[in-house]
Amino acid sequence: MTDLETNPPVAAPPSRPDPIRSYVAIGDSLTEGMEDDSGPDGAYRGFADRLAEHLGTVTPDFRYANLGVRGRRMRHIFGEQLDQTLDWKPDLVTVLAGGNDVLRPGNDLDRLAEQFEWGIRQLRDAGIRVVILSGHDTGWIPVLRYYRGRIAVFSMHMRAVAERTGTEVVDLWALNALTDSRAWSEDRLHLNGAGHQIVAARIADLLGFPMGPPESWTDPWTTPPRQLPRILRRRENRRWARQYLVPWLRRRALGRSSGDGRLPRRPRLDYLHDEATRAEIARRIEEGRAYEATYNGFDPAESTPVSSPSGTRGPEPVD
Repeated sequence: MTDLETNPPVAAPPSRPDPIRSYVAIGDSLTEGMEDDSGPDGAYRGFADRLAEHLGTVTPDFRYANLGVRGRRMRHIFGEQLDQTLDWKPDLVTVLAGGNDVLRPGNDLDRLAEQFEWGIRQLRDAGIRVVILSGHDTGWIPVLRYYRGRIAVFSMHMRAVAERTGTEVVDLWALNALTDSRAWSEDRLHLNGAGHQIVAARIADLLGFPMGPPESWTDPWTTPPRQLPRILRRRENRRWARQYLVPWLRRRALGRSSGDGRLPRRPRLDYLHDEATRAEIARRIEEGRAYEATYNGFDPAESTPVSSPSGTRGPEPVD
């Protein structure tokens, strides 16, 4: 039985959601967009940029900042990234935090969860709409599958925090499309362009601004994944370990990060488009022509956002 069969869309069409005029993404390498090199001149793009580009076609004066940097840990994300975000008070913040902490076996997951909840409450108390992204399943990745239990426990902590704080959550573990190797880059640590697009589409659906039908994130593949013979899989795993796993483990043993000395790609909350483009978007919206371009022929007024385990709205926060 599929997710859509157990969680069918509600029949009644929804009203248009309130516009999102500003968006800040905070987090680590996945928020930075690593390995999605579909940006201009091969620059990283990622789910946050893709989501911002989509929201920017709905609201002419849309502003966006991406503070994500590879290797950042909880103390950084809910440190300088959080402080800057609270100064801006955007309409929307996506939070992807804790992955680099969970992968360090000595870290106490309960204490990390307390730090995570503290950071989420800072954002919620400021009146900001927040979407949490929980951990993904690493069971298909050699070596990283041994961290699967820790990732699962911390993801449940995230869902509990969302429940207590009235925060929306996108559960990456529940996105079956992300268990397909075609959603991941060669390093098996970061999503590729297809994977980032799946995540962006899932968030957009939850926000009430779908990028397309639910199948764009529930079932994006038209063919089954390719299965290599065992001998080729072993050979590929050895190559992957030499090229990616060993350097990754070495950095952790030395207390280093690939993000040391790096700054965010989009450190300022600024307009996504230039003045001429903003004027064109405003004109198209006024003429009623924006939705066809934005949703690729899919009108969100004719369907409700899908409520499923991979993306759920929390209750209203308790005063």
